[in-house]
Amino acid sequence: MTNQATISTSGHGGGDFKTLNIAVLTVSDTRTEANDTSGQYLAEVLQEAGHTLSDKAIVPDDVYILRAQVSAWIADPDIHVILSTGGTGFSGRDSTPEALAPLFDKQVEGFGEVFRAISYEEIGSSTIQSRALAGLANNTLICCMPGSTGACRTAWENLLREQLDARHKPCNFVGHLTNPKN
Repeated sequence: MTNQATISTSGHGGGDFKTLNIAVLTVSDTRTEANDTSGQYLAEVLQEAGHTLSDKAIVPDDVYILRAQVSAWIADPDIHVILSTGGTGFSGRDSTPEALAPLFDKQVEGFGEVFRAISYEEIGSSTIQSRALAGLANNTLICCMPGSTGACRTAWENLLREQLDARHKPCNFVGHLTNPKN
């Protein structure tokens, strides 16, 4: 159950551009602001597209710290989208899917499926080691991408840029989010 009103009950495209407030989360035990190229890339391209960078954080790959940060953003009615990079593989402490999937009200199965299909063309069979995923929670879209800048570029250019634009037809996610600005 959500305590926020959405702008519409459908995600059909063709409306006017709406500025979304987007938070960027880098999940890493080693990245800092100085070397977080993936988080910086996402922050730059979302602003170039006309959206607002609402917040940016780097957190260690720890299930409970991840959940706490993302839960705070989900509860914030002014944040429409959370873009997460890192922690989606099989190495050591990679735990983004385990941490965030339980927070989803609805999973966006197609995000991971399409990301891996596109990624296959770029990196071949190595894409099976990506556990990219997305979901909606409290009318907030959460997209979890691998930690490489190339993977973030693949997701942004081929999926996110269009799906975060109300003008994109036949459908997009903007109509499912809480109160985007005109």
